[in-house]
Amino acid sequence: MRSSSPRGIPDWVSIQEELRRLHAERRVPIRARLRDFAALGREASDRELFSELAFCVLTPQTSARACDAAVAELVRSGRLYSGAAPAIARTLHHRVRFHNHKARYLLEARKTFTTGGHLRVRQRLEGLGPTDARSWLVANVLGLGLKEATHFLRNIGRSGDLAILDRHILRNLREAGALRSLPRSLTPAAYLRIEERFAAFARSLLIPPAELDLLLWSKETGEIFK
Repeated sequence: MRSSSPRGIPDWVSIQEELRRLHAERRVPIRARLRDFAALGREASDRELFSELAFCVLTPQTSARACDAAVAELVRSGRLYSGAAPAIARTLHHRVRFHNHKARYLLEARKTFTTGGHLRVRQRLEGLGPTDARSWLVANVLGLGLKEATHFLRNIGRSGDLAILDRHILRNLREAGALRSLPRSLTPAAYLRIEERFAAFARSLLIPPAELDLLLWSKETGEIFK
């Protein structure tokens, strides 16, 4: 049985009320951030899009801020666009977990998106809706699962109602009554099933899914980042 607050109201009801209050408080900067993502997707060069992809490749088990700093250094040094895997790994070392594996992932991603000697990220994804773009990314880019591919698409304004299901989001969904329990492993089937629940939960709160994602992230970290 779920616990209740001193007022006799189930905890998850109080949590949902708090989420609505927080959204009313933070929706202006959240929506501004989402407009930033959409502008990036429309206006960024292929190199800039690739740097955003690199950020999402690096994020598993590493903080977003550390990944952002690592990508900035890779861009500054030129290693992101022309460096060999060992040089990339040296930049990632002490910043990003599994730096050797992720250096190889970045090198392979660069090859995947390079045509005629130039990065063609936009061209590769052209004409694909959110679900198809995510499926293509998962199938073709080493290091990208459903979560990371969705993260990339969100950061370029193309995720639609897809959800970035990291451990913080999952825990918040459980605490708010949208999940009975945390999954033991997030298989693709489980991910898609929980994603549907996330979208339904967002609708029940009258909060767009992309806004709810950033709201829960800011609730955990205290900032609206990416």
